[in-house]
Amino acid sequence: MRLDRWFRLHYPDLSFGALQKLLRSGQIRLDGKRAKSDMRVQAGQFVRVPPLPGGPAAAAAKSDSSAGAGGLSKKLLRQSSDGEALAKMLLYEDDKVFIFNKPAGLAVQGGSGLSRHIDGMLEAWRNKKGEKPRLVHRIDRETSGILVVARTRGAAQSLTAAFRTRESKKTYWTLVRGVPRKAQDKISTWLVREKTAQGDKMRVCPHGTVAADHAVSYYRVVDKAGRNIAWLEMEPYTGRTHQLRVHAAYMGHPIIGDDKYFFADDNWQLPGGMQNRLHLHARSIRLPHPGGGILACTAPLPPHMVQSFNLLGFRAETAAEEQ
Repeated sequence: MRLDRWFRLHYPDLSFGALQKLLRSGQIRLDGKRAKSDMRVQAGQFVRVPPLPGGPAAAAAKSDSSAGAGGLSKKLLRQSSDGEALAKMLLYEDDKVFIFNKPAGLAVQGGSGLSRHIDGMLEAWRNKKGEKPRLVHRIDRETSGILVVARTRGAAQSLTAAFRTRESKKTYWTLVRGVPRKAQDKISTWLVREKTAQGDKMRVCPHGTVAADHAVSYYRVVDKAGRNIAWLEMEPYTGRTHQLRVHAAYMGHPIIGDDKYFFADDNWQLPGGMQNRLHLHARSIRLPHPGGGILACTAPLPPHMVQSFNLLGFRAETAAEEQ
C-alpha cells in the first residue's frame, strides 16, 4: 500500500496538505529514512509519525453503548473496514478530489437489497468538519473502473457542472461478441426505460417516444480475436442509463457477460477460460480540475478482464499504438 493511502486509512482527519507538509519537513520516516507519499509500505516496516490527533490510538479508544465491554462498536468496526476498502481502491487524491477504481459488483449508491455501496462507505472518510465526500457521477454496479468523488461542496459543484456540460471525457474498454463492420463509428439513438421480468431495462425507440432521451456514443475497434470477439474503446457523449451496453447490443455486438442485453447466437460460444461477467471497464477520464487545470487518470483492468485479455492475446499498449 502507498504511504499516502496508509495515512488516509489510519489518520482520516489528517488533510492532504498537512501530510505533504510533514513529509517535506522530514517528520515522517519509513524505517528511519525520510519518506515520500508514493513509497510502498510493507508488513513489518516501521513508520515514524509525529503526535497527531485522531490517529489509530485515538480511534481505538472510541466506543459507544453497542460495543459492550469487549471492544469497538459495530459502527466503528464497519467504518474501519469501509475505510480500508476505499484506500485499496484509491487511484488519486488531492485536497478537492478522490478518484477510485471501483470493482465490478460493488454498487455506487444504495437500492433495494443493497447493504454495501460506495456512497455508504464514504461515511468512513468524513473530514474533521464532518463533511462526507460527495458523489458527482455514477457507473453501473457490474461495471468496473474510474469513479470521481468530490471532497468538498465547492468541488462537487464544479465537477457536477463538468459532467453536466460534457466537459469531461470518459473512455471505456469493452469486449463484445463478433466484430463491427466499421473500424470506428458514431451511434445515435433514442432510449426509453421499460419494465421487464428481469427488472428495468433501456430500449432503443423512435424519436418522439414519450419519456425517451437522446443517446450518442462513439466507438473504435482496438483489436480483434478472429471474427469471434472484438476489443472496443467506447466514449459516451451523453450519459444515459446503460447507454454503452444498449448501444453495443443495438449494433449487433453485445458486451460479453451482459446479463441484461446479451442475446443468444447459436453460432457463438464463450471461449474456454473466460468468465461470463460483464466486460465493461471505465478505463480513463479527463476533466477540468476544480482548482484549475486538467485532471486525467487511468484505471487498471479488473482481474476477470485481465484474464480475458491474456487469453485472447490483447495488450493494453495496443490502444495507444492505434490512436
